[in-house]
Amino acid sequence: MHLFGLTGGIASGKSTVAARFRARGVPVIDADELAREVVAPGTEGLRAVVEALGPAVLTPAGALDRQAVARIVFSDDAARRTLNRITHPLITRLGMERAAELARAGEPLVCYEAALIVENNAADAFRPLVVVACSEETQVARILQRDKASAEDARARIRAQKSLAEKVAVADFVVDTSGTLEQGAARADEALAGVCAWVGVDFARYALRPLGEAPGEPQLR
Repeated sequence: MHLFGLTGGIASGKSTVAARFRARGVPVIDADELAREVVAPGTEGLRAVVEALGPAVLTPAGALDRQAVARIVFSDDAARRTLNRITHPLITRLGMERAAELARAGEPLVCYEAALIVENNAADAFRPLVVVACSEETQVARILQRDKASAEDARARIRAQKSLAEKVAVADFVVDTSGTLEQGAARADEALAGVCAWVGVDFARYALRPLGEAPGEPQLR
């Protein structure tokens, strides 16, 4: 089993590309889903986060209030680093457990989807790395529509991560989601075909055309 990476910035279209990979039959381990699991009520992760950030990050029902956490960590670098020190080892451990389960099930290719692969200096652990990219203005517009946030808050969230240009610089394949959904799906298919060629997995397993037969080549870096 080969584990490859999928990353991008907030509102860059990463989840849409991951959904396309799933539709093609590639299992996707979503770091955001793992992040929710490791701070679920009753977990060691939740206890550590509350101890570090205070009881204001809990809902009345005792679950983690993710919006409250976001307000804290996107405006406080020290708090964000503390949160990452708590959650990242737990997320990594759970992700490796899921990958091992998929390997035992005979999956030849698994995608690990995470926003902070580059920030965590983990790009080389997930080669080939697929980066999803678009313009910052597109990111802002998507955040405004999705989260009803202010433009100032949207830009603060974007700048809390490495820029997309920095992520593209270390990518093996880039999926540009600036166009239509159909165009993004085609770019995602091209990138996945590139991953298959890189790893040596049969294109037909995921109903893909070999490179050169698809309409356009994946953007290889």
